[in-house]
Amino acid sequence: MQSENELSRRDFVQGLSVAGAAVVAASAVHADEPAAPKPDLLPTRKLGKNGPNVSMLAMGGDMPPTSAMNLINRAWSQGMRYYDTAQKYGHAHEESVYREWFARNPERRKEIFLVSKDYPKHGPEQMLEMIDKRLEALGTTYLDLFFIHQLCPEVYGKESVNWPKSETFRKVADKLRSSGKVKMVGFSCHGGPEYIQAAADGGFLDALMVFYTPFYERGGEFDRALTACHEKGIGLIAMKTLRHAGNVPTRVPEFEKMGLTTQQALLQAVWSDPRISAICNSIGNFDQMRSSISAAHGYKAPLHVSMVEQLEKVVMGSRRTMCPGCPSCEAHAAGTDFAFRDIARYVTYHEQDRSNKGRDLYSALTSAARDGANVDLAAIKKSCYFGIDYPEVIARATRYFG
Repeated sequence: MQSENELSRRDFVQGLSVAGAAVVAASAVHADEPAAPKPDLLPTRKLGKNGPNVSMLAMGGDMPPTSAMNLINRAWSQGMRYYDTAQKYGHAHEESVYREWFARNPERRKEIFLVSKDYPKHGPEQMLEMIDKRLEALGTTYLDLFFIHQLCPEVYGKESVNWPKSETFRKVADKLRSSGKVKMVGFSCHGGPEYIQAAADGGFLDALMVFYTPFYERGGEFDRALTACHEKGIGLIAMKTLRHAGNVPTRVPEFEKMGLTTQQALLQAVWSDPRISAICNSIGNFDQMRSSISAAHGYKAPLHVSMVEQLEKVVMGSRRTMCPGCPSCEAHAAGTDFAFRDIARYVTYHEQDRSNKGRDLYSALTSAARDGANVDLAAIKKSCYFGIDYPEVIARATRYFG
């Protein structure tokens, strides 16, 4: 894999070559040279009933700040046209990278699907004032999709489960769309399936981003909520699909026969669900990007159920810190303010990313969300479908974060 400096030098040389070619063409010294080949665009799916076709794979946000520009450029050159960012990503500086990118390449803005998010902690009405800040930060006049970021009771309070079906949020969404500043409105869901179901009940949102695993309980609450949204024409975007696969074996014979790594098979298992329009994939380096893009181009048909079952065995048999969601966890979460699922996620960030992101997120939790003194973690472990060792995970959180 090339280093960022090597990539920068190559881009610089290519820039000189392009500039030189323009001078030669202008002076008609040489015959016209063939144009550079256009990138092979990623396959697309329609996002909801009224949305556009979007890349099946989105360039996820929260990239390493030092390599964000190079990653965005490489994603563009590899045919990605769906980019996801947020107010908080890159320590609240990632949007400025896109601003610079658009300033250098103004023609690209209209060729991509751009998403950003914010935290209206005082209610959906705040989105009406937040949108101008997001547009200014990004250097654009509109967003293709504007999300409430991380909608869940721990961040917005228990009443927030009613927001997706409230008249207040409906009016906000209508105003945002009619302003021309936003084409689609929704939220990224960090709460339980009741939030997804509420969006279906409301029926006025355009798209949701959901914490998705292909190993969900068939016919369970999450499954039913996804179907309800899909039938209402609400676009569904999967997130964190690889977050619980950081420790799985990369190569398994059954998947190697199909030309797939375990992580690529996991992506294809998600795309095997026709309700899912796209995967928003966090990409931190060029190898991850190359692997994910290859999986998108290679997807031709849903994985056979036997392959998904084999994949589940591989993933569940690996050391795990983050539960992708199960009925047991949802039931326990409903009865406590202790954010054990979020804390497990932050431990995953800390161990896989080798950064301070997990620590910062843990510190931002309320004292009640960090207090597990009266929570029976052993009972949650015993009933968890994915067998997450919550007592041990929480002990690691205390050790890591203090």
